[in-house]
Amino acid sequence: MHTVWKGSISFGLVHIPVKMFSAIKEKSIQFRLLHKKCKTPVQYTRTCPSCEEKVSWEEIVKGYEYSEGRYVLMEKEELESIMPENRKAIEILDFVDLKEIDPIYFDRTYYLGPGDHGDRPYALLREAMEATGKIGVAQVTIRSKQTLAVVRVYDNTLVLETIFYPDEVRDAGQVPDVPAQTELPKKEVEMAEQLIENLTTSFDPEKYQDDYRIAVEKAIEKKAAGEEIVEAPEAEPEKIVDLMDALKASLEQSKAKTGRRKKAAK
Repeated sequence: MHTVWKGSISFGLVHIPVKMFSAIKEKSIQFRLLHKKCKTPVQYTRTCPSCEEKVSWEEIVKGYEYSEGRYVLMEKEELESIMPENRKAIEILDFVDLKEIDPIYFDRTYYLGPGDHGDRPYALLREAMEATGKIGVAQVTIRSKQTLAVVRVYDNTLVLETIFYPDEVRDAGQVPDVPAQTELPKKEVEMAEQLIENLTTSFDPEKYQDDYRIAVEKAIEKKAAGEEIVEAPEAEPEKIVDLMDALKASLEQSKAKTGRRKKAAK
């Protein structure tokens, strides 16, 4: 793995040297944009529409647009001067229960490995967090951006997950047309609950896959081999208008699925 950050975890007066590694490897299909006529990859250049000329990196400065067409310019040195001093530390501020943090706050995940001479304190923090069932709420600066994060244990490894600040999460109350608390027929609620029970199982990430990505990869392989891509026929959706009928049909399907799952488990 490639090290993306080096520093330390600090809580109280304890400092644990660590190395950070990206825990996620996204597997999306990447397409190049080509010139249709000659199939050459298109290049993008930095140009100034006012001067009508190409601009080198040495000629570029950062500016914040505080009103239309008006900017405050910030030099690299100015931004660095106001950067938090503790930029190379994951500073744990509090310990909390994981269940207290809603998943909407979570952003990116990084593995933390012990740094030089950090094996013992690394193991100490890991064991103490596992014993107490707590996770650490921390602040860390990554790529010149200070972010909120949590430190927790995953598969015997310390993990850092960046999380959004509260003012970065939009108020759910702004979502239009969300129905208020509604008095629902008891029978519908019971059937919906039964459907959820029938579809409930243990989480196994290996059973899920990106069907679209796999289909695109196969299509690319076929085209590269000179084969014709045949469009798959769409399944006709079952037309059920009444909510109760939909619940009944779904329950029947879920019962059959549960039966097949039990047979496979034997």
